[in-house]
Amino acid sequence: MINITFPDGAVRQYESGSTALDIARSISEGLARKVLAANVDGQVWDATRPLTADANVKFLTWDDTDGKSTFWHSSAHLMAEAVESLFPGAKFWVGPALDKGFYYDIDLGDRKISEEDLAGLEKKMNELAKQNNAYVRKEMPKAEAIAYFTEKGDEYKLDLLGNLEDGKISFYTQGQFTDLCRGPHIPATGAIKAIKLTNIAGAYWKGNENNKQLTRIYGVTFPTQKELDEYLLMLEEAKKRDHRKLGKELGIYTMDDDVGPGLPLWLPNGTIIIEELEKLAKETEEDAGYKRVVTPHLAKESMYLTSGHLPYYADSMFPAMEMDGTKYYLKAMNCPHHHKIFSAEQRSYKDMPLRLAEYGTCYRYEQSGELFGLMRVRCLHMNDAHIYCTKEQFAQEFKAVNDMYVKYFNIFGIDKYVMRLSLHDPAKLGQKYINEPELWLETEQMVREVLQETGTPFIEVQDEGAFYGPKIDVQIWSAIGREFTLATNQVDFAQGRRFKLEFTNKDNSPETPLIIHRAPLGTHERFIGFLLEHYAGKFPVWLAPQQVKILPISDKFLPYAQEVMQQLRKARVRVDIDDRSEKIGKKIREAELSRVPYMLVIGEKEVAEGRLSIRRQGVGDTGSVTVEEFINTVKEEIAERKA
Repeated sequence: MINITFPDGAVRQYESGSTALDIARSISEGLARKVLAANVDGQVWDATRPLTADANVKFLTWDDTDGKSTFWHSSAHLMAEAVESLFPGAKFWVGPALDKGFYYDIDLGDRKISEEDLAGLEKKMNELAKQNNAYVRKEMPKAEAIAYFTEKGDEYKLDLLGNLEDGKISFYTQGQFTDLCRGPHIPATGAIKAIKLTNIAGAYWKGNENNKQLTRIYGVTFPTQKELDEYLLMLEEAKKRDHRKLGKELGIYTMDDDVGPGLPLWLPNGTIIIEELEKLAKETEEDAGYKRVVTPHLAKESMYLTSGHLPYYADSMFPAMEMDGTKYYLKAMNCPHHHKIFSAEQRSYKDMPLRLAEYGTCYRYEQSGELFGLMRVRCLHMNDAHIYCTKEQFAQEFKAVNDMYVKYFNIFGIDKYVMRLSLHDPAKLGQKYINEPELWLETEQMVREVLQETGTPFIEVQDEGAFYGPKIDVQIWSAIGREFTLATNQVDFAQGRRFKLEFTNKDNSPETPLIIHRAPLGTHERFIGFLLEHYAGKFPVWLAPQQVKILPISDKFLPYAQEVMQQLRKARVRVDIDDRSEKIGKKIREAELSRVPYMLVIGEKEVAEGRLSIRRQGVGDTGSVTVEEFINTVKEEIAERKA
């Protein structure tokens, strides 16, 4: 018998060789039907894999991230089986799960697959899924695996085998398809009820443009047709909200080949949004006791060697430029400059915490294939700050940063968020991470305790920390449920030592501060891209590039319209007049398409009574008010930053 410990701490005995699916079935058939995989002692296993020793077991269902990942990886194998049946002799490279769905890279030889072929593949996948074939794991000696793929003439799997250790090689078979795979997989294909193949693209083998180009097929699957239908509706809505499309339509930003890829030019409307975000950040940070600084756009190589960024981060930095025998780098991060500002003056415990803030411009060399609108750029303006504090002050400072995030979430109507606590991997100390094992554990626990004590929703992720300490990645969801990484909040126990930062403590002894890196609004680029999609371009009044559009019915009402415009501008409201000789219906439609929050229709009655007829974007007529009443309403919305 073996002892199985469940997440609630309960322990039950089962026969050796029982599977997680057997155990789930012993509890209830309903539970067994939901189980896709199992977490066994921290590793994701097939639910059908025998357990032969005492273990901690958690059942994974569609509600778990690892459950979905297993489901989608199994779906990639189902797609590969369909491809092999319709395109005999096809060879397969890799087929991973994605955040949403999966893909498989395939060598079809001289054959081509088109968008029209996807419907036939979907039909075949549905046929195979209904057969409810089990995913069967088989472990095999390396020599036998090499012989299998040599006979098959599959150079791709032979290449994968070259990097695998003997004794750790497994195959999976479902129906007529067998593939080299470490797994895990769902119990059987019958769980896959709804299938959509979404896209075809080219992908170089191993991502190397000198290698053969393979065919990459993307897809997504769900346990029910209802969930697939809802997802496809979300995709359609996402297309309408694509920040690249809206950015062009609303005159937010542009890209130009002569300027360079990943280097956005902010148009007047986009610049207004930037300035409003900066104003919000500066007000918030001033209230929280931050001090503003400004730093150069480049620095000498020696500073980045001191910080450790060059050894760990060189691939993401632009190449050095040399002047007078000295190498200079474009600034990829603000922190080393801020550390130099800290060290420019003598500090004592009375100066702590010291909070230095800057909307700093940074430059990062993103690969060409990774550039994506405003979401992945090479020039970014970061809502950055660094907090230098004592260990005793850390919890309160870290909590205050989290409170700032929540304040912003409320302002922008972000209802769903989670903090990803990214930890180190002990096996990679001295390589990917600063080799300070005790400090890693201490600071990780400090962050964990603050998150727990404040009731902040968070998850823990191994091997994703910054090289100098644990970090929090802030994950937010837009109005239509799309997930974004907004910003990071990092703990740094290494940079203070590297830069020899010190303050005099109460015992009159030198002490190195802890450093918190934080950027609650991330970068202008990424956050505005998110907001465009979140609001579908319909910004709240305080953030809208144009807040009011005055629509005179004819030219004879222009003098009154201009008088109203002057009063609004005096009240610092962004307003313009549509003075074209067009029908009022057309003016209203175009103002709606421009996502202007308020439209003021002016005709004979409005002029005679000294009033305004108000239309609200997406709502329609809201009545008639005096100019003074309207100005007070708009000023209040702007001042309070109402959503």
